[in-house]
Amino acid sequence: MATPEFIIALREKIGTAPLWLSGVTAVVLRAEEVLLVKRADTGEWTPVTGIIDPGEEPAIAALREVEEEADVTAVVERLAWVRVTDPVVYPNGDRSQYLDLVFRLRWTAGDPAPADGENTEARWFPLDALPPMSEDMLTRVAVAVEDRQDTRFQAPGR
Repeated sequence: MATPEFIIALREKIGTAPLWLSGVTAVVLRAEEVLLVKRADTGEWTPVTGIIDPGEEPAIAALREVEEEADVTAVVERLAWVRVTDPVVYPNGDRSQYLDLVFRLRWTAGDPAPADGENTEARWFPLDALPPMSEDMLTRVAVAVEDRQDTRFQAPGR
């Protein structure tokens, strides 16, 4: 995964200390299909994900990541979910945690291809025939597709 320059600069100052970052998950839909990429670093199938650059609008980051990682263009339909990921420890010892904004996008053009080296494959999957994915990624897709909300954080009695 390509590390943004601003993170490299921060890591020079803080080492492997925990870093709080903002990220996006782009759930791109085309009819009854979802765009997934196979990550080069883990081999897992996921929706397109990425880090929001400093000062970048989150929806623009989602569009940028889809184009950079899968060579596809899309339009943002809505923000589907905002949540905090579990902490991540990378193989080099860097620690991060993300505020993840999950967007639902609609495909407009392009044939999926792994465009930037972060993924080994990019393709459409029928929503009823997804490849093996983590429960976390399945939930991100479901929240965007089903137009549902995560109810874990509602006040009692709602």
